[in-house]
Amino acid sequence: MVFDINNLIRPNIKQLVPYSSAREEFKGDARVFLDANENSLGSPLPTWYNRYPDPLQLKVKEKLSLIKRIPVPNIFLGNGSDECIDLLIRAFCEPGMDNIVICPPTYGMYEVSANINNVTVKKINLTEDFQLDLPAIENGIDAHTKIIFLCSPNNPTGNSLNYEDIEAVMNNYFGLVVIDEAYINFARQKSFLPALMEYPNLVILHTLSKAWGLASLRMGIAFASEEIIMVLNKIKPPYNINQATQELALEAFEEVGQVNEMIKEIVNERSVLYNSLHQLSVVQHIFPSDANFLLVKVTEPKMIYNYLLSKGIVVRDRSRVELCKGCLRITVGTHKENEQLTEALLAYTQKQPG
Repeated sequence: MVFDINNLIRPNIKQLVPYSSAREEFKGDARVFLDANENSLGSPLPTWYNRYPDPLQLKVKEKLSLIKRIPVPNIFLGNGSDECIDLLIRAFCEPGMDNIVICPPTYGMYEVSANINNVTVKKINLTEDFQLDLPAIENGIDAHTKIIFLCSPNNPTGNSLNYEDIEAVMNNYFGLVVIDEAYINFARQKSFLPALMEYPNLVILHTLSKAWGLASLRMGIAFASEEIIMVLNKIKPPYNINQATQELALEAFEEVGQVNEMIKEIVNERSVLYNSLHQLSVVQHIFPSDANFLLVKVTEPKMIYNYLLSKGIVVRDRSRVELCKGCLRITVGTHKENEQLTEALLAYTQKQPG
């Protein structure tokens, strides 16, 4: 059995005639643009945003191609990774018939997007050490399993999935394998990007929200075969990445050195924070992390969460998530913010009887 995109893509998507925007029909230079019903008088801003942006974001992709060493035709840009996730499910999963596989605890939008699209979600929990349960995955998939979502480094646990286990899934499953590498810049484990050309069913998700520090711009990235990228381009909204975001992303891509320095600092602060939290009696366990956060098991998660909130410190209570009982997820902050967190937890400890 081999991967064949025609066996996965929904029949109505195959037959779909995509919307043709004005900027797709004409891509050249001209002196007078009277084709897109834009406001020809400009806009009430110092920079005019009266013209529609490039629907395929070619300048951004060309720069990203140099950074990631992936050809432009293998790159799709979404309004956040969430749009990439939603489009993949909409393109390849028949509502009310097909299913996806997720491995909780994991990023919640895979399930939400599937539910919105009326696609069944098969949950195959990670093992106790937050790794893939390969026999359970093998037994759990069926003829209607179109996508397996794997998050590595994983959210909310922070660890990377075993590289060989992910390879085993890719080598033995012929639907789409989506590896969400939102936190890969902080990881010891290498990205799967170099393997992209070997696996026609592989999709890799990246984002500018984490290491690049551009969360408010909402730009997600999908790397995949040209066939898959063509499908995503076919069904995406015509102008899904606005002009301001494209311009700011291009500016950011000129500062790769600064981003690398930020990554080093965050990884260093992650170790400092780990050691500081490890000294506190309310902390029962800190799970190994390849991300920019720590999953921390504490004695009284709800009370500690509320106490920190009263001190103006917001963390994420994950204590009700599968396999994360008693856990808080704590983002690595600045050195000062991390000190404020540990000082608040120490004060909480000292207030407890005994």
